[in-house]
Amino acid sequence: MEHRPAAFFDLDKTIIARSSTLAFSRPFYAGGLINRRTVLRSAYAQFVYLLGGADHDQMERMREYLSAMCTGWDVRTVQSIVAETLHHVVEPIVYDEAVTLIEQHHAAGRDVVIVSTSGAEAVEPIGELLGADRVLATRMVVADGKYTGEIEEYVYGPHKATAITALAAAEGYDLQGSYAYSDSITDEPMLAAVGHPFAVNPDKALRRLALGRGWPVLDFSEPVALEERTRRFRGARRPAVAATAVGAGLAAGALLYAARRRSRQAEN
Repeated sequence: MEHRPAAFFDLDKTIIARSSTLAFSRPFYAGGLINRRTVLRSAYAQFVYLLGGADHDQMERMREYLSAMCTGWDVRTVQSIVAETLHHVVEPIVYDEAVTLIEQHHAAGRDVVIVSTSGAEAVEPIGELLGADRVLATRMVVADGKYTGEIEEYVYGPHKATAITALAAAEGYDLQGSYAYSDSITDEPMLAAVGHPFAVNPDKALRRLALGRGWPVLDFSEPVALEERTRRFRGARRPAVAATAVGAGLAAGALLYAARRRSRQAEN
């Protein structure tokens, strides 16, 4: 089997500016899955998540909260709501810089894999929207078409590293030649599993770790609606992204230089 590099992306606060699961709280309310009190709790959880970063204890509390919230939900109803509201909910919160990186990796011939702790019912449609080649996401136990509240596969922390290692073995990915991007210290095992780790909008602990290990730090700050971005891209009269891997490599090199420069400035 020919080994080739891939690019592994965390989703929340790395590709999109919010928690993908909590972003659907209002559509779930409109669809009758949750009540108004739960919407307000979800909004509060979103605020805490964005403000403080996602440490281990926070992620465990969020896991327990989401498991309890979705117990008894009809799977097809969830899938339908996500499909109907995906463009409205997700498109405006995608980072422009992340989409550019995805395009560059594809232009260089690398598969793009989204690796997320959020549920597969939300992550898989987002992955399709972004053109990802694979999705690794948390999966809930389903019985008689409804969620039981139990978790079948929790793609979090060290489990992310285990998941990408297994996928690399199955797909022939060269992890030492691969790239990984995340905002959270809890994803250190995934970042450490590849040869080219990047800290994106990192929490304080990950920023310290990245500076200590010499990992590049990227700061994404421009959420953009994908439809608007496509119009802008077409109107700029630039060569097609997929036209040459050389151009993508130069662009990636420029990003890497800028990241290292920001890292050195932070150290000083």
